[in-house]
Amino acid sequence: MENKDKTLQVKWYVASTQSGQENTVRNNILKRLESSEKAETVLRLIVAEIEEEVLNAKNETVIKKRNLYPGYIFLEMEMSDEMWFLIRNTPGVTGFIGSSGRGAKPFPVDYEDIEPILKRLGYVDKKMYERYKINDYVRIIDGPFVGTEGQIIEIDKETGNVKIETTFFGRVSVTEINFALIEKVVF
Repeated sequence: MENKDKTLQVKWYVASTQSGQENTVRNNILKRLESSEKAETVLRLIVAEIEEEVLNAKNETVIKKRNLYPGYIFLEMEMSDEMWFLIRNTPGVTGFIGSSGRGAKPFPVDYEDIEPILKRLGYVDKKMYERYKINDYVRIIDGPFVGTEGQIIEIDKETGNVKIETTFFGRVSVTEINFALIEKVVF
C-alpha cells in the first residue's frame, strides 16, 4: 500500500483524442479512475471549452460551447506506470503529447505553456500569481485591449486585478484589468 503522506509529484500532460470526442474520453477516464487505487493522483482533467454567444438560424442569441483545443484533453496528475497504462488504454485516447510512442511515458508540459489555457478557462490559482512581479512586462490576451503590452505597476490578489502602465496614442496611461487576461512577455 502506498504511503498517503507522500507528496505528489504532479505535472501537466496533454492527451490526444479524436476531435469531437473530448468529453466522451474525459468521462471514460473518470469511470476508469473510479476503480483505480491511484485515482487521487489525478487532480484535474480538463476539456478546454468556453461558452460563447452566437446567433442561431432564427437570429436569436444562444449560448454555445466551443472547444479551444479540439482533439486534446489536459491532465494535472502524477505520472506512474499504473496511471500511464490506465490513461493511454482508455477508449478514445489516441496518444500523449511528448511521447515518442512504443510505450514511452510522455514528458510533462511546462506550466508556463499551460497557464494561458487555464486562465482563458477561468482557472486562476496562487501558483500563477507567484510568477508575476511588479515591473514585469505583460500582454493583454483578451477583451477590448487585446494585444496591448505594458508593465505591471500593481497586483491585487484580493480583487484579482492588476494595474498595467501602457502607452495609448503616445501617452502613458494606467489600465486596470483582470489577472486572467494577461500573459508574460518573453524577450
